[in-house]
Amino acid sequence: MKKVFILLISALLIFSLAACTMPWDKNSDGYKQISYEEAKKIMDEEKDIIILDVRTQEEFEGGYIKGAVLFPSQEVNEKTVDEKLPDKDQKILIYCSSGGRSKKVAQQLVDMGYTNIYEFGGINSWPYEIQY
Repeated sequence: MKKVFILLISALLIFSLAACTMPWDKNSDGYKQISYEEAKKIMDEEKDIIILDVRTQEEFEGGYIKGAVLFPSQEVNEKTVDEKLPDKDQKILIYCSSGGRSKKVAQQLVDMGYTNIYEFGGINSWPYEIQY
């Protein structure tokens, strides 16, 4: 009986973890984590997107992705988001230096009702051109 219970719990745990990590779907936080390649493809092929750089002004001045809009993570709140990002269904790609702040802001936006959020990590590892 004890072995059956352990097997049942193990199977449920495995299925639960697998359901949360499907690469083609949004992660469990509600935004989609994408690769640099996917982000670059979207940037090259789609017109009505926002590329959001959530680093500081100083970091931004040191180099940014072409077309990016600066919106420092420490300034993200209900009021500023409504002013800068009025369309909650617009596709928004988010990055920072290494991926920590961009994940935080992606989650904040999802929590505020944004539905089309893509987080792709940090510019420190961005393999494509950077503007200065």
